[in-house]
Amino acid sequence: MDILSPVLFADDTNIICTHQNFNIYNNEIEIVFQKLIKWLQVNSLTLNFNKTKFIQFSSKHLETIKERVKYGDKYLMNTNNANFLGLIVDNSLSWRLHIDQLSSKLNSATYIIRTLKPVLTLSNLKMIYNAYVHSIITYGLIFWGNSSHSISIFKIQKRIIRIITQSHHRASCHDLFKSLNILPLQSQYILSLAKFVVGNLDEFLTNSDIHSLNTRQKSHLHLPPTRMTKYQKGVHYMGIKIYNKLPPKIQSLSNNKKRFYKTLKTFLLLGSFYTLEEFYNWTDINELHAVYS
Repeated sequence: MDILSPVLFADDTNIICTHQNFNIYNNEIEIVFQKLIKWLQVNSLTLNFNKTKFIQFSSKHLETIKERVKYGDKYLMNTNNANFLGLIVDNSLSWRLHIDQLSSKLNSATYIIRTLKPVLTLSNLKMIYNAYVHSIITYGLIFWGNSSHSISIFKIQKRIIRIITQSHHRASCHDLFKSLNILPLQSQYILSLAKFVVGNLDEFLTNSDIHSLNTRQKSHLHLPPTRMTKYQKGVHYMGIKIYNKLPPKIQSLSNNKKRFYKTLKTFLLLGSFYTLEEFYNWTDINELHAVYS
């Protein structure tokens, strides 16, 4: 199965090419590149080789890598990462480089908040948090929020919460998040992903679309079978898992996006889930008495 599709946003153009057979994939890349150059020439345009990158996504165990794409005496060399609309995408989709960049930005925000804390009110500090921390954390969160490297972002978030509330550097943040009406990183990830799913429900199938069995989960979104870890941690698969685990009363609000978002945020604030496992294992919100640090 091969897929060749362009992704366009403003003046940013990307071409995605996939194939299970490396030799066919290799030839396809060359053909597409030649066609692209010809199209540019016909339209009196030229390709800026300095700004054009070629990145091959693969699992860690894939040894066959295409090193370059050639046109005349010029080359596009394979790169390990690329900046795509403000997200640093690496060839293994680990999101480590992007999260490292976020950590640097958030450390700067931490310094600003720590410096201004003595002269600002709590309300002012929350405004700064929303501008310099929340906006950074939530951008592209549905993509990188499930990465194992995201724990570093959560640690910085907790550090900032303690500074804002003038709490001890080892104080539990669970109640602090609630008092500030701020979601822990993984709770924000759940909210962002569920909001994405509800906004694109037409793109998802339900179990009743797949089979006619009258089960209790017939109205759940269909979780496609796969053994590929990268796909299981991706937006589509994780979005389905999280949506199916939402309380039925919240799922029933899917047709009212504004109410759905507000009700889900309230639920997540009450739970203040630190991990996805806590969310998956919730039973009664009034019985959540886990110890947090």
